[in-house]
Amino acid sequence: MRLPAEIALPDEAATSRLGAALAGVLRDGEAICLQGPLGAGKSTLARALVRTLTTPDEDVPSPTFTLVQFYETAAFPLAHFDLYRLTSPDEAYEIGLDEALDEGAALIEWPQRLEGRLPPDRLDIDISLGDGADGRVARLTPHGAWKGRTLEF
Repeated sequence: MRLPAEIALPDEAATSRLGAALAGVLRDGEAICLQGPLGAGKSTLARALVRTLTTPDEDVPSPTFTLVQFYETAAFPLAHFDLYRLTSPDEAYEIGLDEALDEGAALIEWPQRLEGRLPPDRLDIDISLGDGADGRVARLTPHGAWKGRTLEF
């Protein structure tokens, strides 16, 4: 499918498949920004993406308290940021967001905490909760180098 796109995520397995598909198109110097309410599946998507790029049994804790986790992949270093607890956009750069993008790629949960100071080459993913058994919906919006890219999902 060509980006931008809207993808139904009826269950956790679909969310994991999306994370794995994104791992196949993420490139050095780029970011994936995950937005959505608590419980929307951001961590599930992130875990699948990291495990696809590293190993299937990679320990992928939520960086809620550490703020950032680093992973070595075969292609590039990957930094997983959780900005939920930040009080200022500057804090993201103090903990290494610029360096992460200079040296590899970044996965950013709660990017709205950057207050518009987002990386230029990024894919915004907004996950919303569906009604009842309808699961979730992910809206993928490309920016910069992501524009025109396709995703096998």
